[in-house]
Amino acid sequence: MLELSILCWVHKKSDGCTKQLPLVLYVSFGSVCALTQQHINELASDVDVKNDDPLEFLPHGFLERTKEQGLVITSWAPQTQILSHTSTGGCVTHCGWNSIVESIVAVVPMITWPLCAKQRMNDALVTEGLKVGLRPKFRETDGIVEKEEIARVVKDLMLGDEGKGIHQRIGKLKDAAADALKEHGSSTRALSQFGTDLEN
Repeated sequence: MLELSILCWVHKKSDGCTKQLPLVLYVSFGSVCALTQQHINELASDVDVKNDDPLEFLPHGFLERTKEQGLVITSWAPQTQILSHTSTGGCVTHCGWNSIVESIVAVVPMITWPLCAKQRMNDALVTEGLKVGLRPKFRETDGIVEKEEIARVVKDLMLGDEGKGIHQRIGKLKDAAADALKEHGSSTRALSQFGTDLEN
């Protein structure tokens, strides 16, 4: 039931979408690493954290202020369906490998926000190697991304020329991945060779 209500919310956003202006920015930081309270405040554009809501980590009044614009999901989310929806124009990701692959398959440009472990290496691959994502600037003193920087990078990804270029590159990358999975594609051949090696 929760999955259906989430997808209904995303689908409702498609009423105002065009191919040039998708309206949903999916934000997911995974389930292993956590954001600091200060980062949550910057993301939510507020600094008052005195809150009696069940979602006490969010700034006071955030849910009320954003109820017509956003949806906060407190448990599992149907990520692949959200990313694949035509309303979704971007993804803020913690750079977990599954999230990166799912974004590429759905042709969804990324804003990278690595939190721990190999996520920083994945971030470099997405932003510098494949060039299918944007990285916000983190303050050198404390590693915080300020709300103005968050707004800038979201605007660049969703509306700017840089975002259009990323969308084109990620589309080509999806096509290359699909080719690799075909009957004589590189991934299919590699898996077949691996099976042969195991048998021997």
